[in-house]
Amino acid sequence: MIEVCSTSDVPLGEGRATTVDGRRIALFHAEGGWFALDDECPHRGGPLSDGILADSCVVCPLHDRRFALADGAPLTDGGGVTAHRVEARAGRVWVALAESLATAA
Repeated sequence: MIEVCSTSDVPLGEGRATTVDGRRIALFHAEGGWFALDDECPHRGGPLSDGILADSCVVCPLHDRRFALADGAPLTDGGGVTAHRVEARAGRVWVALAESLATAA
C-alpha cells in the first residue's frame, strides 16, 4: 500500500485527485468510508475526482454518468472504472492499486 495523504486533506463528502505509481486516482471520503477509483470516466475522460458524491456513488462532472464507490460499477450506461483498496489509519490514507479493467478484460 502507498500512503497518499492525511485524513484531514479530504473533507467528508468530497473527492481529491492523487497519483499512485504514475496512475491518476480519484480518492473519496464518503459517509461509508474511504474509496479510490481510477480518475478517468470511460465515456469522455472526465475527472471523477471533480464529481459529486451521492447515494454511495460518484457522478461524472461532464455527462452525469454514475459509478458505485465500492467497486466502480456503472450505475448508468457504459463501462465501469477500476476500484482500488483504501485504508485509513493513524490519520493517514493508503491506497493499493488493483489491476485495471482494461488489462483484466
